[in-house]
Amino acid sequence: MLTTTVCAALSAAGLAIAFLTAWRRRFAAATRIAAVALVPVGLAMSGLVGLGGKIGRAFGGWAADLVLKPTVWAGFAVLACAVVLWVVARVASARSAGKPAKQPSGRDKQPREREKKPRSAGSTAGAPALSTPPADQRRKTQASDGEDFSDIEEILKKHGI
Repeated sequence: MLTTTVCAALSAAGLAIAFLTAWRRRFAAATRIAAVALVPVGLAMSGLVGLGGKIGRAFGGWAADLVLKPTVWAGFAVLACAVVLWVVARVASARSAGKPAKQPSGRDKQPREREKKPRSAGSTAGAPALSTPPADQRRKTQASDGEDFSDIEEILKKHGI
């Protein structure tokens, strides 16, 4: 009787912890905790806990209870449910470990989209694209330096740089 009470208390505490873990949106961990929490009550219901030193005599009584008492069958059903929950949690955590932690934002996607664009026939395939400064900034540079880089810009554009 005391063993059943202790097993029920352990299962209740484990399920409370699983609930709090699920409240924090850690569902795979909560499912694993719930699976472990169901084991003590499943063992107590099936009669596998509490046999003590009377294994020989108790085993015959347990075998008879296995056939005749529905609580023993329910205990095995609870243990099977715990195993299923454990496997589901392992699969879910393995699937979530494979995906990236954070989706890239809109600004992060833009450089990748530029790299995916097909290049012109004259450009090299592996060369990174260089960004050109705005036209008014180029004019300021030309006016301050007093040099004309239009022919250099033409050559660079010709080669796809």
